[in-house]
Amino acid sequence: MSPTPVDVAPLTPLAQRFIMHFGEMGSRWGINRTVGQIYALLYVSARPLNADEIAESLSFSRSNVSMGLKELQSWRLVKLLHKPNDRREYFEPPKDIWDIFKALLEERRRREIEPTLSMLRDALLETPSNEADRAAQQRMREMYELIELSSSWFDDVQRLSPDTLASLMKMGSKVKKLIDVGESVRDTFRFGRREDDKSDAAQPDDNAAGKDRP
Repeated sequence: MSPTPVDVAPLTPLAQRFIMHFGEMGSRWGINRTVGQIYALLYVSARPLNADEIAESLSFSRSNVSMGLKELQSWRLVKLLHKPNDRREYFEPPKDIWDIFKALLEERRRREIEPTLSMLRDALLETPSNEADRAAQQRMREMYELIELSSSWFDDVQRLSPDTLASLMKMGSKVKKLIDVGESVRDTFRFGRREDDKSDAAQPDDNAAGKDRP
């Protein structure tokens, strides 16, 4: 029995340019060209597509499309759908662009950052036996603290709603100004406390003074 022919509309030049670019950028983001192009096609498609439609649109083999879709599912960048009276599986990306952005960051952290943190933790638990190892371990500690701080910040960002996250990013340099104001207030408060401490230290102790009176 011959396979059912797939009827898909040809890609427009605009869509082709976008898909080709994603394929070229894919290797820089940790995915291969095929996976990048499959994702780009699904992203610009007006409706969910099945594997046969993807293969026909991109001139890929069915097996390459299947492997690419599994990779995208592991990144949580596509969702599996079913249609009534249709046994085929359809795929589409998350509808909210912020969900896509956060999924990319989360997977990059899981695949790249967390293994590095694990290695650094193990290295910092070792007792250095010479000066060279002590110096190396100190540098590793600085790297660990920076990555850990960035990871904690990312956890906070992940909990923000899309609207809040968009507002935060739109603030741009205003965030730095807000931080500068906070630091200024904190420094002023600390200076005021130091002045109060000095004033208290300069005041005579009445009890001690009473002891010295004849």
